[in-house]
Amino acid sequence: MTEIPRLNGAIRALEAGKPAFATFAPPEIGSALAASAAPYDAVVFEMEHNPYDITALRHCLQYMLNRRQIAQSASLAPAVTPFVRIPPNGGENSQWIAKQVLDVGVYGVIWPHVSTVEEARNAVAACRYPRPPEAQHYHPPGQRGDAPTAAARYWGLTAQEYYKRADVWPLAPDGEILVVIMCEEKRAIANLPKMLEQVPGIGVVLIGEGDLSQDLGHPRQYEHPTVASAINEALAICKQYNVPCGHPHVDTKNVERLVAQGYRWLMPAAVPSFAALETGRRLAGRG
Repeated sequence: MTEIPRLNGAIRALEAGKPAFATFAPPEIGSALAASAAPYDAVVFEMEHNPYDITALRHCLQYMLNRRQIAQSASLAPAVTPFVRIPPNGGENSQWIAKQVLDVGVYGVIWPHVSTVEEARNAVAACRYPRPPEAQHYHPPGQRGDAPTAAARYWGLTAQEYYKRADVWPLAPDGEILVVIMCEEKRAIANLPKMLEQVPGIGVVLIGEGDLSQDLGHPRQYEHPTVASAINEALAICKQYNVPCGHPHVDTKNVERLVAQGYRWLMPAAVPSFAALETGRRLAGRG
């Protein structure tokens, strides 16, 4: 059997020691088409603040497939890897939603508001299949229900091949599923060392600046000393435990600084360009 290459583009970048670039997108076909043609490693379909619509997600994943790209690359790996940010906060322990989006075929789940060891363990367990206690990399024990058919077909694998690759990275070195937990509260930062010590399988810690700034009493004031200090503390903890740290608001003004600071999961927004329209209106005297 031909060796199956790395399928998850974000993991591929992280394994190479490079930052992974991702973006949020609504679960709409137009956004899926645009993201699939852009040079991102991953697209995160935003279903926390957009409606949770599993049918729309299935359509998005299908429209991301490009026959020419597949033929020319001779690879099963998607050009841009699909992820989902799910609606429930970590404390809600809603494993069924992670199960549904994984069964459709996504390669990663972003969990909002994960603030305790128990919530982090639940996030990882929900993305793993059960296995016997003597199995390698047993902890945390998996809780994902068994229904691999659609996901295996989307990945281009047999069910048995899918089982071997549908585990969480970096706990399972060949795993293709990335579990991203969002650090969005003061208590999340306080508990982050314990989470990273006690819960193997956390792939990325994404700092939720907006909610964190709310919790600190300075909404969206990211340069406020209290907010900036909390963000820097979370980044330092991630570096200490060698877990990639993510930033959700990357733009041309801060990207150089964020790369220099050591963020390894960067999320620039997909901004439409109206350069030709603006130039044409100016030339036509329409301001």
